Amino acid sequence: MPFWAAPVLRLLALAVTALAVGLTVDDVAGWVLLAAGLASAYAYHLIQLARLTRWLDRSRSEKAGAVPESSGEWGDAFAALYRLRREEQAGRERLSDSLERLSQAAEALPDGIVLLDTMMRIEWCNSMATRHLGIDAVRDRGMPITHLVREPAFAAYVKEAGNVDPVVLKNASPPVRTLSLSMIPFAESGRLLISRDITAIELADTVRRDFVANVSHELRTPLTVIVGFLEGLAAGNVVDVPGLARQHALMHEQALRMERLVEDLLTLSRLENDTEPPREDTVDMPGLLESLREEASALSGGKHLVELGEVSAGSVRGSTDELRSAFGNLASNAVRYTPEGGKLVFNWRIEDGCPVFSVEDNGIGIPPEHIPRLTERFYRVDNGRSTATGGTGLGLAIVKHVLARHQGWLTIRSEIGRGSVFSAHLPRQRLVATHPCA
Repeated sequence: MPFWAAPVLRLLALAVTALAVGLTVDDVAGWVLLAAGLASAYAYHLIQLARLTRWLDRSRSEKAGAVPESSGEWGDAFAALYRLRREEQAGRERLSDSLERLSQAAEALPDGIVLLDTMMRIEWCNSMATRHLGIDAVRDRGMPITHLVREPAFAAYVKEAGNVDPVVLKNASPPVRTLSLSMIPFAESGRLLISRDITAIELADTVRRDFVANVSHELRTPLTVIVGFLEGLAAGNVVDVPGLARQHALMHEQALRMERLVEDLLTLSRLENDTEPPREDTVDMPGLLESLREEASALSGGKHLVELGEVSAGSVRGSTDELRSAFGNLASNAVRYTPEGGKLVFNWRIEDGCPVFSVEDNGIGIPPEHIPRLTERFYRVDNGRSTATGGTGLGLAIVKHVLARHQGWLTIRSEIGRGSVFSAHLPRQRLVATHPCA
C-alpha cells in the first residue's frame, strides 16, 4: 500500500463522518467535527515533526540517542531513519577499520612515507619518516616539506617534481645516515615522498671499492717483482737443475694469472664506478677484428683454427679501449674453453638493423641451466676446467658492463656437443653512418 493511502483514507473517513453529523444533527456540528479532526491531525504531525527536528539537531553533535518511536506513517519514517543510521554506523566502522589497517601497514613499512598536498605541505607521515627526516605527523602538519628538510639538493628535487630519479642525501651528524628520497604522484594532485635508508648499501659499496683497491695495491708490487725475477731466471742457465724448469714454469704461469686477476678487478671496478659516459671514438671494427684474430691465434699457439667470418658492418662510435677489452674477453674465452683442434669464427655484421660482434666455436657447449649466470663475477661452469685454462672468472662480467655503458647487450646460444655463440649487440645509433641500416 502506498504511504499516502492511509492518510487519505483517514481524511475521507473524517469528511464522511462530519457530513453525516451535519445531515443528522445540524451543519454547525458537522463543520465543528471536521475542524476539530483536522486540527488534531495537524497537531499530531507538528509534534512528530518537532521530535524529528530535535533528533536531527542532536545528531549533528553525535549525541542523538535513539531514533524517536511512533506509529503509522511517522513510525515507518522513523524506522527507515533507524535503518539508515545503522547502515551509516556500520559504514563508519568499516571505514575506520580500513583506515586503521592502512595506518598499521604504513607503520610496518621499512621506508618513510610522507603524504604531501599540491603545495608540498605535509598532510601525514609514518614513524619511519619521523626517524629519517625529523618531522612530526601532528606538530608539522600543514608545514612545507622544504622548511623541514633544508638541503639544497632536496629543494631542487622538489622544484622539479616530475623528476623520476631519486635524490640521495647524506647526514654527517650522528646518526650517520644516507637516504634515498623519491617523489611520486598520488591521488589527483598530491605527492607521496618515500625515504629509504641506503646506509648499508653505501657502506657495502665502499667496502667493495676499498677491497678492490687494497687487493690491487697489495698484489701489484710483489707480482711485478715475482714476474721480473722469473723472467730473469728464464734468461739464465739455472733451469738445468732437475725440477727447477717445471717449478719455474708453474710459478711464472700462476704469477701471470694473478696479474691478470688484478687487472680484471681494476677494470671491473672502474667500469662499475665510472659515472661518465664512454668516449665517442670512431672504432675501426674490421681492423679491430683482424687484431683480435691475431691475438687469439697467438694465445691458441696453433691449437685452434681461428678465422674471420662475415665482416659486413663498418665502424662504430664508442670507447676504443672498452670495446677492445670486451670483444677481446669474448675472443680469449673462446680460445680457453674450446678443446684443442676446435674452430673459432669472429663475425661483425648487421642483425635487425644493429651491429653485432659474435664469436662462434665448435666446442663442448654449455648446459642451459648455467647460461643465465655466466656474467656473474667469478661464476664458473666447471671450476677445475676454468682453473686449468687460466681464466679469472671476470671476463664476461667486464663484457656485460662495457656493453651496458654503450647501451648494448650480450646474448648467448649454446648446444651441448655442438658449440656456443657469444654475441655482443650494439644499438644502431652507434654505427657510423656508412651503412644503409644506419
